[in-house]
Amino acid sequence: MAADKPAPADRRAHALARLAEERVDHRFKALPPDADGLTVGELAAERRNLFTGGFTTPVLALSAERLEHNLALMEEYATRHSLAFAPHGKTSMAPQLFQRQLDHGAWGITLAVPHQVRVAREFGIGRIFLANELVDAAALRWLAGELDSDPGFRFICYVDSVPGVALMDAALRAAGARRPVDVVVELAAGDGARTGARTEADCADVADAVAATRTLRLVGVAGYEGEVPDATPERVHAWLRRLVALAEEFDVAGRFKGPDGAGGHGLDEIVVSAGGSAWFDAVADEFASLPALSLPVLKLLRSGAYVSHDDGHYKHLTPFNRVPEEGALHPAFRLWAQVVSRPTPEQAFVNAGKRDAAYDLDLPAAQVVRRADGTEEDAAGVTLTGLSDQHGWLRTAAGAVQVGDWVGLGLSHPCTSFDKWQLIPLVEADGTVTDYIRTYF
Repeated sequence: MAADKPAPADRRAHALARLAEERVDHRFKALPPDADGLTVGELAAERRNLFTGGFTTPVLALSAERLEHNLALMEEYATRHSLAFAPHGKTSMAPQLFQRQLDHGAWGITLAVPHQVRVAREFGIGRIFLANELVDAAALRWLAGELDSDPGFRFICYVDSVPGVALMDAALRAAGARRPVDVVVELAAGDGARTGARTEADCADVADAVAATRTLRLVGVAGYEGEVPDATPERVHAWLRRLVALAEEFDVAGRFKGPDGAGGHGLDEIVVSAGGSAWFDAVADEFASLPALSLPVLKLLRSGAYVSHDDGHYKHLTPFNRVPEEGALHPAFRLWAQVVSRPTPEQAFVNAGKRDAAYDLDLPAAQVVRRADGTEEDAAGVTLTGLSDQHGWLRTAAGAVQVGDWVGLGLSHPCTSFDKWQLIPLVEADGTVTDYIRTYF
């Protein structure tokens, strides 16, 4: 370890402690105006109530109990299926949640773009899987410095094209990189899918290009089954079998061995990785069938949306619905908005809109109405039908809501909930706010 670099665990502890020292002010939506000037830690220590402690609407709440349940469930799932776990951090971009995931056994954190990697490194994350090809010369120069200054830092990223390999090699040579960057060849999920080499022959060409460099080290294969066109269980399983077979073919061909027949550049394991939040049961099934290779295999699952789950998209797609004996994830987000207008008996408006609520896949769903006296009722007869920038449109039955009521909304697609809120109250079932989750989008 370089003398000027603290250990990753120390870096994480120091950086997380600094989050509690940040001052509360106008930058953070919904926090109590009378808390201005307090540190986040001081405000958390007051354990204010979300409903009576001065929070303004709209306010996004993350359930403390449901968050812990989801973290523990996925830890148990990965252990039960002999999978290493690198949850996709772009879902939350919340270092406090990264730490919670590591505490629950995660191998590391998956990310998507250089900015996210810089955030993770600032908070001492020691293992990062970048689910993208990295061809940005400035980012590669920075990455080379991180790898060279911290021998314990493990970084893996996709490669999916020969031109991409050439760009990476040129940038790393120009940066004077001393450590090779570990790469996995990405197999595309099919014609019309997102990134990835389209055929096994294309994958072999990419692997050959990597082998011709001194700046890159081939460590495995990977992909994303969530991009399988017109996905069905049969199509997803078929693509995952192709990925497993590709790993076997590369191993038989000696692509993971160095000139002396040993692991290339000191390679001691082969990485095989997949796993979004909709088909991880298929990943577990097919990775279980992977035969022994010439080196130990790191079977790396990357599902990320589980951390907060949702009340829409993933609620219907979660593998736990298909295999209920494995357990069940719980939606952990609720957006509270206030009724600010009721122009007709059939219509009302709340003060949360596109700036506050996830809406890219499904509209929020009205779940509960909280009256001024603190009583709560099921939101029967209340339907959110649309979102303006700062308003939600409600269709209502007579007497279902009145001006001043708070309406609790269930949200779909957690990725676009986290990115709208920089500081999110972590709330216990009785409304007590115990902490604040900082995000970095």
